[in-house]
Amino acid sequence: MSHRVLILAGGISHERDISLKSGRRVADALTDAGCEVEIREPDGELIGHLMASRPDVVWSTLHGAVGEDGSIQDLLSLAQIRYVGSLADGARLAWDKPTAKIIMARHGVQTPTSITLPSSSFRELNAESVLAMVATELSYPLIVKPAQSGSAQGVNQVNNAKEFSKAMIEAFAYGDEVMVERFVEGTELAISVIDLGGGPVALPAVEIVPESGSFGYNERYTPGQTDYFVPARLPATVLEVAAEVAIAAHSALRLRHMSRIDLIVDEEGTPWFLEANVTPGMTETSLLPQAVTASGQTLSETYLSLVEVALR
Repeated sequence: MSHRVLILAGGISHERDISLKSGRRVADALTDAGCEVEIREPDGELIGHLMASRPDVVWSTLHGAVGEDGSIQDLLSLAQIRYVGSLADGARLAWDKPTAKIIMARHGVQTPTSITLPSSSFRELNAESVLAMVATELSYPLIVKPAQSGSAQGVNQVNNAKEFSKAMIEAFAYGDEVMVERFVEGTELAISVIDLGGGPVALPAVEIVPESGSFGYNERYTPGQTDYFVPARLPATVLEVAAEVAIAAHSALRLRHMSRIDLIVDEEGTPWFLEANVTPGMTETSLLPQAVTASGQTLSETYLSLVEVALR
């Protein structure tokens, strides 16, 4: 018996295009696996359609607040419709990067020192003085990023006061809070975690080497701009520790079914937690699909297994 799967894709977030591409890729894989698949946008007709059609499973590839802040998860749970991915509480914890970092630090995981600045602090205080103090205490280079966002949009590395000010303005375009983080030199890893009912398992780590030196939006989604190595070119012992950190993050943040944990491994082999992704990208250049393939599974097999675990 084939499963009826409704895929949510698109939306109005800054990551709309990535969501649409991810949705189509997931739909193709599930269709190959024998599922009956429909793709829909999150529009004014969605709730009525959900209640009328009652699909077996919903798979959201929505990025941004509507897909990752727990709201769509709450609505699906309220309607008693099963879905792939984390429950609302886990989504909220991971969506807010400063909160996720606090939780991981409490679990003994290294994460770069940071400060979160709301836009109000710039209206009420002297913005130049605030940035000068932050730069003095954290020291350049710094990473500036929206406190809630994905796909590296609004993320910049800054090395001086002029770049810092410009990066803050750009980051505030994506939300009312910006996180400024101390830069950690090292190897960037993405570790996808899958839980098909037997506990979370880390897939092979993907090492990310962007040609520009910065893994930004263009480097993520433009083929040829980034080299990926799966598994990562690090000692097995280091990769084992990184996998343990990824699983710890998945569990501590109460994530479900799948996640992607982003880390930096420094020269001494210590993994530093950067952020957790509730709705990993599923495009042709995305990291979770690469990890699935490197594990020896097909995308169709794995995605069908995720649908089936959501049905249990």
